[in-house]
Amino acid sequence: EVNRIGRVILSDEGAKWELDFSTLQGSLEQDLARRDFTIDAMAIELETAIQSPVLIDPFGGQNDLRQGIIRAVAETAFPSDPVRLLRAVRLAAELGFRIESQTETLIQRYSHLIAGVAGERVREELLRLLAMSRSGQFLTYLDELGLLTAIFPELVQTKGAEQPKEHFWDVFEHSIKTVVAVDFLLRQGDWEYAGEEVLAAVPWSTELKQHFDREVSHGSTRKSLLKLAVLLHDLAKPQTKTIEESGRIRFLGHAKEGATIATDILERLRFSTKEIKLVEVMVRYHLRPTQMSHEELPSRRAIYRYFRDAGEAGIDILFLSLADHLASRGQYLDLAQWQEHAQLVAYVLAQHFEAESLTVPAKLIDGHDLMDKFGLSPGPKIGEILEAVREAQAAGEVTTQEEAFAYIEHLLASSSSKNK
Repeated sequence: EVNRIGRVILSDEGAKWELDFSTLQGSLEQDLARRDFTIDAMAIELETAIQSPVLIDPFGGQNDLRQGIIRAVAETAFPSDPVRLLRAVRLAAELGFRIESQTETLIQRYSHLIAGVAGERVREELLRLLAMSRSGQFLTYLDELGLLTAIFPELVQTKGAEQPKEHFWDVFEHSIKTVVAVDFLLRQGDWEYAGEEVLAAVPWSTELKQHFDREVSHGSTRKSLLKLAVLLHDLAKPQTKTIEESGRIRFLGHAKEGATIATDILERLRFSTKEIKLVEVMVRYHLRPTQMSHEELPSRRAIYRYFRDAGEAGIDILFLSLADHLASRGQYLDLAQWQEHAQLVAYVLAQHFEAESLTVPAKLIDGHDLMDKFGLSPGPKIGEILEAVREAQAAGEVTTQEEAFAYIEHLLASSSSKNK
């Protein structure tokens, strides 16, 4: 009521219609002049709309619509509501339109204003952009317009940040390319440095597609949040960079520190607690898939530990690791190494989907059983023993309650002998 704006939401045979109503401000042309883009600044007289509709189009919106052009109605469009800076790119991506040159210049001039927009409004536009196919290329466009680092100033330090020789791009370009690679892996875009042979090695199924399309919170899917995590996954590399005497460049602890930075960013942009936790876990554990084993496929115990720590983000992180690989090597991708990495991911996914007992072992005993049978007192040791039993179950070493008790007896005996 304060802004004299109302919205009516209608549903018709599965289609959703949102109708916004606002009071007229000044003359009709003055009211339309306050709109963002010419394609949104058209009107018709309702009284004659059905019999003989007449289009009121003072700014050439119909012609821009036909030609696929995003054009600001006036220079004041962006200072009056800076979220329009981001919306212009989102609309271009969504509609397959292009932003005309003068409007691009205006966006560059006022790009800094996006930092003052309410976080939830930026979040909404950003998530809609990331949900689309080929969203990675529009992140490059956001950077060219000065918007990407205005939204994520933490990315500035990654520009020009040198990486080890096996990396084709600096940290900033690598981060953008990794999003492009995710689009490729999710069958949403192309990867200019590889074709079908590379994609054929990557596991894909209806089950995986449904996983990435699943909604996390209002307006976000696992797919869009994966792309966001990918963009932010190496944020802490500049401040964790060390160079050894041999010349080797390392980034020890960058995943953990990057997860903390990503959390701060998403809190600033008013993401939900669930969204923040998912992205934080993806960034924190993005190196884990290739750390599960060396040369051979990971053990059941290693896979259990991975999903225990990563939880529901475990699947997403596997695809992050594949995209990270592609965006590290670029045109110098070694096909044999890639196929080995893809085989690891396929194996872990198969174990996760086909052997639920591995990632979620059945409950054989609880803390009361331990206290009753072994005379243990309540405390952290109870939890440690129960976790050890779950690991043994995942490894196939324990399958019954009797075997669990025998396993615990062995653990306690070993612990007792070490303490003597």
